[in-house]
Amino acid sequence: MNVLFLTPELAGYIKAGGLADISAALPGALRERGLDARILMPFYGAGPHWKPELHTVARLDGMADIPPCDIAASETPDGIPAYFVICPALYQRAGTPYTDLARDDWADNDVRFARLALAAVQLISGETDIGWQPDLLHANDWPCGLATAFLKWRRIPAPSLFTIHNLAYQGLFGVSRLAALGIPSSAFSMHGVEFHGRLSFMKAGLFYADHVTTVSPTYAREITTENFGSGLHGLLRALSDAGKLSGILNGAGKDWAPDKDPTLIEPFPPHVKQAKQRNAAWLRETVGLEKSNRPIFAMISRLVHQKGVDLALDAVETIVAGGGQFFLLGEGEPGLEKLARDTASRFPGSAAVMIAFDERFSRRTIAASDFYLMPSRFEPCGLNQMYAERYGSLPIAHATGGLVDSIRDGETGFLFSAATPDALRGAIIRALKVYIRPGQFAGMRRAAMAADFGWGPAAAKYEELYNRLLSR
Repeated sequence: MNVLFLTPELAGYIKAGGLADISAALPGALRERGLDARILMPFYGAGPHWKPELHTVARLDGMADIPPCDIAASETPDGIPAYFVICPALYQRAGTPYTDLARDDWADNDVRFARLALAAVQLISGETDIGWQPDLLHANDWPCGLATAFLKWRRIPAPSLFTIHNLAYQGLFGVSRLAALGIPSSAFSMHGVEFHGRLSFMKAGLFYADHVTTVSPTYAREITTENFGSGLHGLLRALSDAGKLSGILNGAGKDWAPDKDPTLIEPFPPHVKQAKQRNAAWLRETVGLEKSNRPIFAMISRLVHQKGVDLALDAVETIVAGGGQFFLLGEGEPGLEKLARDTASRFPGSAAVMIAFDERFSRRTIAASDFYLMPSRFEPCGLNQMYAERYGSLPIAHATGGLVDSIRDGETGFLFSAATPDALRGAIIRALKVYIRPGQFAGMRRAAMAADFGWGPAAAKYEELYNRLLSR
């Protein structure tokens, strides 16, 4: 089975969020099962850790305002075949896959990701010979949404699966862009790409895909409700009723292994407690926390409302009063960045903040911490709680989405039922009470580190879905 895995980002090359980690891990897990899964994504230039070695294999025509492009073949450092869409005017810019250095969306994101989607469909249609023919398209999140639609509009029989990683980001553009993107005017309706008078790439992905998945079973249920459906709950409920919506819990990549992680000050196990103490000593010295044996509560996050950063900062006083220390690593909304700095300044030596995105520092922080805060207001899956458990840091999380599916309350972490300051403070107090009982704390840490978050089960479920779609 040949699977074209379409993504806008890839860990180890360019990363904006968890989709990059999934794009690096899931195709490899599929290949381990005997599927020929290959990645297609934009070429953004040399990444900070990897510059793909490219071999041009095709030239693709443009359409409407979508320019022509080249397709180049390469291979990831993990040995996964990858194709890159080469269009320097669209992709080779300073910034993230979605935003400029000022964190504003690129004004031409509609064309940028329509080009990516069209390239996938042109490869699947056999419009050009690259020496490999996809049987099925697996598209991910709104930047890939038009790919499922182009397949249907061009009457290409290959099936498509569309995965929602975060429904809150929908790729909305003005109706005036339809012709520029080659979208038929008839598609701008409730039964198509229209969403409250605008063009929605996310809705296109949902409406035209043969099957939709999201990244945890709980989130798959939540998004059929008004509270979590971001205005698309009616369509999602209809997909669920028709058996076309599934929740498959993400996994954690094999590179997240505390005994083999080269970024850590000291890998572990076998001597978990001592290794964590040495990682913690490094963190305290680096970020300005007092030398101590106090428990470290860490949070690594985009600083946005969804992640409950304000809730965590409100709870710093409780952490410090209970004998703990707090460290936050992340960047995002200016107001939350300022709130974070102001909060840390109130607790010198006991709280610290680093406004940055740094994967190496993230790993060391998780390894150093005793508890990991995830007070997300909603969380489709979440990966950091899985990484934290693997690294012996007990997550303290709001009981939503994939956090429910990956944390056993009172066994591998602590869940709280409402995204409120009082609920989070209550969970922190529970955690502090466990910390002062060394036997119970060590037992929970062992259970967390033993939890299996490998990609094997998820890959098996995706393979089952692929087979179902291909047998229709």
